[in-house]
Amino acid sequence: MAHPKYSKKKIAKTIDHSLLKPEMTRDEVRQGCEIAKKYDVASVCCKPSDVAFCAEILKGTDVEIGTVVGFPHGSSTTATKVFETKAAIADGATEIDMVLNIGLLKSGLYEEVKSDIKAVVDAAGGKMVKVILENAYLTDDEKVTACKLCEAAGAHYVKTSSGYAPTGATVADVKLMRASVSPKVKVKSAGGVRTLDALIEMLDAGIERSGATTTSTMLDEYTQRFGD
Repeated sequence: MAHPKYSKKKIAKTIDHSLLKPEMTRDEVRQGCEIAKKYDVASVCCKPSDVAFCAEILKGTDVEIGTVVGFPHGSSTTATKVFETKAAIADGATEIDMVLNIGLLKSGLYEEVKSDIKAVVDAAGGKMVKVILENAYLTDDEKVTACKLCEAAGAHYVKTSSGYAPTGATVADVKLMRASVSPKVKVKSAGGVRTLDALIEMLDAGIERSGATTTSTMLDEYTQRFGD
């Protein structure tokens, strides 16, 4: 019996297949790209040094090439984030996941946070920009403020986490973030979404994308339970 709400293609096109572990070898990155290609996911999210490598492997597919900027702490200067963004796009990146400046946000320096995000959006030249809030370090009020700053700066997505903080995505955070931006801004979960049921729960809460490392496990389970 088919899933009542989500096709296998919809599930697959929710996944940004994560290739961010610092110890990943090029062989492991290649294998990750092959998984992304096989399951036709939304994107790979790779380290900046692997962008050109992944872009070559995934040439001619519908899989986007995502990478990270100011990762994982968000504390690079704006000029550095802009440089990273332009370099990544020159190497073939089509999506940018940047980390906002967490310390500035918590200091109440909201215009500086917004300017930092806007500079990356401008540098991306129309490419998709997702902003990692790193909710593990934020109060609910700070999460709401961060979402509104991201939208004001022109970001396309707000994202729960880097996957490298003490906690990752929660349904409560996704619902809060979804309620804090207009429909034109989308929500991405990341960190700890490792099962098909967890991914479906995040979709029900309002995400459009989710980072994942267990892509093949989740999509194979979908086939076993619901067919193709």
